[in-house]
Amino acid sequence: MMQLNRTTSNTAKKSPERIMQFGGGNFLRAFVDWMFDILNKQTDFDGSIVVIKPTQRGDYIELKEQEGLFHVALDGVRKGSLVSEVTLVESISRVIQPYTQWEEYLELAQNPDMRFIISNTTEAGIKFSVSDTIEKKPPHEFPAKLTIWLHHRFQHFNGQKDKGCIILPCELIEQNGDVLKSTILQYASHWELGTEFIHWIEEANYFCNTLVDRIVSGYPDERSKEILKEIGYYDSLLVAGEDYHSWIIQGEDIVQTELPFSKTNLNVQFVEDSTDYREMKVRILNGAHTAMVPIGYLSGLRTVKEVMDDTLVSTFINDLLSQEIGPTLKNFPKDVVDEFIHETLDRFRNPTLKHFLISISLNSTSKFVARLLPTLKDCIKNNRQLPKRIVFALSSLFRFYQGTYNNENIALNDNPEALESFSKHWKSHQNESITYLQMVSYLLRDTTIWGENLDTINGLSEAITENLRAIEKHGIATVIKQITDHKSLV
Repeated sequence: MMQLNRTTSNTAKKSPERIMQFGGGNFLRAFVDWMFDILNKQTDFDGSIVVIKPTQRGDYIELKEQEGLFHVALDGVRKGSLVSEVTLVESISRVIQPYTQWEEYLELAQNPDMRFIISNTTEAGIKFSVSDTIEKKPPHEFPAKLTIWLHHRFQHFNGQKDKGCIILPCELIEQNGDVLKSTILQYASHWELGTEFIHWIEEANYFCNTLVDRIVSGYPDERSKEILKEIGYYDSLLVAGEDYHSWIIQGEDIVQTELPFSKTNLNVQFVEDSTDYREMKVRILNGAHTAMVPIGYLSGLRTVKEVMDDTLVSTFINDLLSQEIGPTLKNFPKDVVDEFIHETLDRFRNPTLKHFLISISLNSTSKFVARLLPTLKDCIKNNRQLPKRIVFALSSLFRFYQGTYNNENIALNDNPEALESFSKHWKSHQNESITYLQMVSYLLRDTTIWGENLDTINGLSEAITENLRAIEKHGIATVIKQITDHKSLV
């Protein structure tokens, strides 16, 4: 079996580099890069992607070795029929690691063809840090890196308006384009980069609020031999996902003109306001994912499919969506919300996807803030009581972040501050220095984790403490059944 590269696959031609992409993980490759590959093959767009490694660790070595090539395996139901297809994606031209290739990163800003900027740095990725300075090569935060790049471009082209960029962040945060723009302007002001640069950012660049939707499960271990035999190459970056996809882009008319998705069959919608679409998708699909990770994992389940096959946990997730999350989406008719819930659960049941819960668990604390905390607050506002299923999901997250369960270590992956806080307070509790309630209260007050003091929510610390004690005493399955059956534990 041949190693995949541009020589062995006879795909030496590369389009002009027009897109800079922060991140090269499974989702971006199986969603954005796959879309731009189709755009290149079906229209006259003719643009390739330069992938920027947003963090210091790692170098996307496999992507470099395969010269930007990889396959995407998609499965699902399309117009009532099962579909399964494997596509060679050719849209990535090269990789730049700014921590070791800073000058090459800046040189990219001098490319007159560069027009589009994509990012997916998770919900925790778009933030301002006062510790970042313009002298750092590079600074730590993604928006700081981008600010320096844009400033270099501004200087190189003497502020020409037609050398601005169309920026499409894919992070699942509300009004992601507006937030990124605001953060860049904050850096520009903090670093005193001048009013002319600030005006250029505001007038020559287009920051789009976007909403992305596709379940991407990663490398298909169980099916890889079959797929690799079919394609005839060894591909360490083979990534599997569902056929369903949706990209909603809120931006000015020029964005739609320069991105000719309308000439393809891709499900890309350009809208005047993405707010309601985002809220429904993030609360239902992403909220369900975030809730099922700790609950499913502590229940001994390891994939989304296993969660859906488990009657007890899948019933809990269904009730969470229909009884707590769905009723908060008041800008859509109930039947529309119910249909979206039904479609989401069907997507979770896709038998070909092996979506590991531990993979979805990345940055679960910031995901809870973005995906479930607004619903929790709305439930309190609407019903004058805590939503017991969302609270139990948060309680399970607390237990998950202890780092071990049933004598098994859990591979936690979150920002260091959150992990350190959970580790510190769990150890204090286990050493009997603090009570369960004190531990929970201290963690809820940690604004570095939640962005606010959640201990001010009436009854929340007591409810989480009760759930943690019940899990310890009775086991998680018994507590889930108690919540589902509306019974009390004795």
